[in-house]
Amino acid sequence: MITVNTDTKERYSKTIQKFLNDNHRENWLNLYYHFSALDYQNPVLTPADLYQELFHAVQLARVFPDGKTFADCTAKIAPELILEQYRARSSLPDFNLALFVHEHFYTPYVNESNYVSDSPKSLQKHIEDLWPILTKVSVKNEYSSLLDLPYPYIVPGGRFGETFYWDSYFAMLGFVDSGRPDLLKDMTDNFAWLIDQYGHIPNGNRTYFLSRSHPPVFSLMLELIEEKGLANADDYIEQLLREYSFWMEGSNKIEPGQALRHVVALDDGSILNRYWDERDSPRDESWAEDIETANLSGREHREVYRELRSAAASGWDFSSRWLDETNLLSSIRTTAFIPIDLNAFLFNLERKISEILLRTGKTNQSKEFRSIYLRRKKAINKHLWDSASGVYRDYDWENKCFGAFSAASLTPFFVKMSSEKKAHSSAQAVRNTLLTPGVPL
Repeated sequence: MITVNTDTKERYSKTIQKFLNDNHRENWLNLYYHFSALDYQNPVLTPADLYQELFHAVQLARVFPDGKTFADCTAKIAPELILEQYRARSSLPDFNLALFVHEHFYTPYVNESNYVSDSPKSLQKHIEDLWPILTKVSVKNEYSSLLDLPYPYIVPGGRFGETFYWDSYFAMLGFVDSGRPDLLKDMTDNFAWLIDQYGHIPNGNRTYFLSRSHPPVFSLMLELIEEKGLANADDYIEQLLREYSFWMEGSNKIEPGQALRHVVALDDGSILNRYWDERDSPRDESWAEDIETANLSGREHREVYRELRSAAASGWDFSSRWLDETNLLSSIRTTAFIPIDLNAFLFNLERKISEILLRTGKTNQSKEFRSIYLRRKKAINKHLWDSASGVYRDYDWENKCFGAFSAASLTPFFVKMSSEKKAHSSAQAVRNTLLTPGVPL
């Protein structure tokens, strides 16, 4: 995917300011779509890009049992020199691939803290004690796949040495209860910084995650820091607008029945969104597994890779929500579905932008966004509400039918965009379909 040229970024920022200072500008959304396209230049190379046939060989040979390990390895010398040496030596009869890798790469540390849980502790105390263990600070290394962040950040631990976008929102709820407002603010500012750098928040802070995002919950993060008096969400309006333009790019170009990147135009002209990844190659972190899935599919491999990547963008990787055949991953069709959760989160983003614009005196722009989020709400209730079963569902826009009912179907109620009547109906479906008695320990 792409980095942002500094001159372009400054030009973009000035354009945003011009818009915010001009209550009478027409067709301003087109301007955002135009600049979001201009922002993307100078590719950020992933490990697969850098190491090419070496990367492919290491992953298929299973030099490391977990494919993510090599994607997270740090080169000891410049990647181009490693690739040059590999090409010179790989055909020699005594060449040892595993030895070559260990000679040229540092492997990532896993479970380095030696943390051991103290059983008598309460669950809350256990979680609070984990925050320092899971807090990381960027240490710049040009040969690492990690994207440096300016502030401390939380990682899941174990094999994961990076922070993830929508996962972090749920961690932030924990920061609130644990009395860690510092982490809440640091994480929010890291995500704002990522938007400034790359035009969107990637799936996680790795180069190989830059081609996709995650469920857009940045507006929810801002609501949290506002609620706790840590910052004014108004100060993040530029980042909210840029994230919005990332998700909506191309919506002014497509005709009914067409899709482009994250946007889908339905037959009645309604514009809704889908999950999408810019690349159509195996994922760096699951290279061998994705190739195996594509081989089993009987489909064009690049098509399968795109669908797998787009499912990873959803945060539901992997769920039967995206499958034609419930137990067959190779039947995946993520981009064919308009997901209920994604569109509810985007409704919240649009509404938050409208609120900030209103309270900062940008009345006309606020009204524009209000009409946008109300149109989305109308489209969601028309196309994603299954009146027969009384629940929201994903919508298969290619086959013109509903997808699965899942916990994601409750997202409209979480963001407060639906009615009490629909909530009661959905609650009953949850009791009947998604809940089951627990098993006593």
